[in-house]
Amino acid sequence: MSDFATARLNMVESQIRPNEVTDGRVLQAMAEIPREAFVPSSMRTLAYMDQEIVLHGAGRDGPARHLMAPMPLARLIQLAEIEAGDLVLDVGCATGYSTAVLARLAESVVGLECDAGLAETAGKTLMELSADNAAVVSGPLPEGYAEEGPYDAILLNGCVPEAPRLLLDQLRDGGRLVAVLAERGAGKATLFRNIASVISERPAFDAGAPALPGFERRAEFVF
Repeated sequence: MSDFATARLNMVESQIRPNEVTDGRVLQAMAEIPREAFVPSSMRTLAYMDQEIVLHGAGRDGPARHLMAPMPLARLIQLAEIEAGDLVLDVGCATGYSTAVLARLAESVVGLECDAGLAETAGKTLMELSADNAAVVSGPLPEGYAEEGPYDAILLNGCVPEAPRLLLDQLRDGGRLVAVLAERGAGKATLFRNIASVISERPAFDAGAPALPGFERRAEFVF
């Protein structure tokens, strides 16, 4: 067994399975998909650590982008209750690791990334791994990708202050959106469900995640 394969197994058995991830399909997908293929070559030794990976910091090329840590990602995906016939939107997919995991669970997945360079990298990596039911597009994250909707499930790969209406509107009847909500203090993984155009909201578990760019609240004038 290669070093990466051993690290992948250890990630599942020591980080994910003990933290209430019981969906066998999620566990199998994360045990098989080479996470190291989705990080820069200089950072591959960090691919299976219990931490988020900074792909690049904020600067002239745009906002900071990250890969979410494996454990909260696995719990969010499980919370979304992905079924084999689902169409899924993966918001903030970065280099495409979460898209690859979702593609093992759903019928088709659209990965959305605001960084055009990362989106291109994600598309190439998914193609190399024969994830033929996944595609990656580039655009503003809060706007979603209505062209392919409505979606059975939407995953937000990071922390936002609230679930944006534009994304909730892209859920089909019975659709689910999962995100880590936090503005100040600890984040809370939350499940939103669309039932006959009425959105319910259920906090599920405490979770930490990097902020997703573009979702910041606009400053309000006080008179």
